[in-house]
Amino acid sequence: MFQKSHAKMEAIVPVSRGRDTALNPRLHRIVVVGGGAGGLELATRLGDYANRGDNAKVVLVDRSATHLWKPLLHEVAAGSMDANAHQLDYVAQARWHHFEFQQGDLIDLDRASKVIRISAVSDQDGTEILPMREIPYDTLVLAIGSVTNFFGVPGAAEHAMAVDTVQQAEQFRRRLIAACMRTQNRLADLGTAPRPTVDIAIVGGGATGVELSAELRGTAQTLGAYGLHHLHPTRDIRITIIEAGPRILPPLPERIATETARLLNKLDITILAGEKVSEVRPDAVLTASGKRIPSTLTVWAGGIRVGEILERVGLPVNKLGQVIVSETLQTIVDPDIFALGDCASCPWPEQGKSVPPRAQAAHQQASFLYGALCRRLQHKPLRTFHFQDHGSLVSLGRFDTLGNLMGKVIGRSMRVEGILARFLYISLYRMHLMALHGFMRMALDTLAQWLRQKTAPRVKLH
Repeated sequence: MFQKSHAKMEAIVPVSRGRDTALNPRLHRIVVVGGGAGGLELATRLGDYANRGDNAKVVLVDRSATHLWKPLLHEVAAGSMDANAHQLDYVAQARWHHFEFQQGDLIDLDRASKVIRISAVSDQDGTEILPMREIPYDTLVLAIGSVTNFFGVPGAAEHAMAVDTVQQAEQFRRRLIAACMRTQNRLADLGTAPRPTVDIAIVGGGATGVELSAELRGTAQTLGAYGLHHLHPTRDIRITIIEAGPRILPPLPERIATETARLLNKLDITILAGEKVSEVRPDAVLTASGKRIPSTLTVWAGGIRVGEILERVGLPVNKLGQVIVSETLQTIVDPDIFALGDCASCPWPEQGKSVPPRAQAAHQQASFLYGALCRRLQHKPLRTFHFQDHGSLVSLGRFDTLGNLMGKVIGRSMRVEGILARFLYISLYRMHLMALHGFMRMALDTLAQWLRQKTAPRVKLH
């Protein structure tokens, strides 16, 4: 652990603070680490709340300079969405909503001194542009999200790609386009034998793997319009989902999984269920049953974990690295530290298990913590968080959308598909935008995106 006084810290790390705590020591310092869906929504609302009074200062910390709603990453990876058109600058959001943004990775936490340390930041040339900094807090909220869990499978980390970040999604898209162009050039030579193919293996049959497979098939069907005329969308671009469990989409009802599998089969997407991956090689995926699946590109979407930082700083975590919190979302060892989203193991007493790591859980927890921290600033007791499962939706791109709805409104689980399901799926992202910008700016953004789609290519090629 590091040991430095606050006075020394402030001397070596000048930070623009607005209503600085040095000038007003009564300001309660709320630091949110992680600018994902939940963390950014929370910082935005708390910043607006603090601006209406004089009793709080809000700081958001994230390793990246921009935000993109994580459920959109599979569309970026498939090239069907331009990330640049949907990313949000944290600095701009901070300016609009009265909080402070600090870029960097969380690298240490001193609970005794109530200070966090974040990493230095360098530009693309490796030149340091921001030094390592220390940020004091009165209340700390951890929302650092999760990363891909390779489960120690030999070769997985080296040869399979994850899509946890915009950079990873863009890297996969570039490799996909390059692989398709190489195969196109070989097919142009009629003497080539045997016929070359682009083989894409997706490890994991959860929502991410399923949605990515459908988006990739849509991309394959579109590439012919952009010069890859020799590339047949199904015969030359082969997509395989490898799932260790007995079926795809384990969290969803079996009837939804069965219907999704039927639709994927119609799209010539192969599903290998009950196949545990034993090794990933540069050109193939091997399973425990002895199968060898050829692979030009391998995507790993087989589970999540949280980085080791939370355990390293002495917080109690479960086997996935999630920090263990109570029903108030406070860590069980420190009432001044809260956690939400994928990095939190939050009890769900009604189901006898933990709240699942889904976008709707992060959104609900962010809304709950906004109210809880406002009550804390008013010295009122905290309430307990109760997760409401509203169901799940799976988008198969332009082919179909389906899922189930559940909750108090309808009183039971109800299957939805088609236009209604697509509308509900799109509305989830619009609700996120509305939480960040309000209704009017969300509506204008929706209109701008619709107009942009009329002039932009359906697949991002560069």
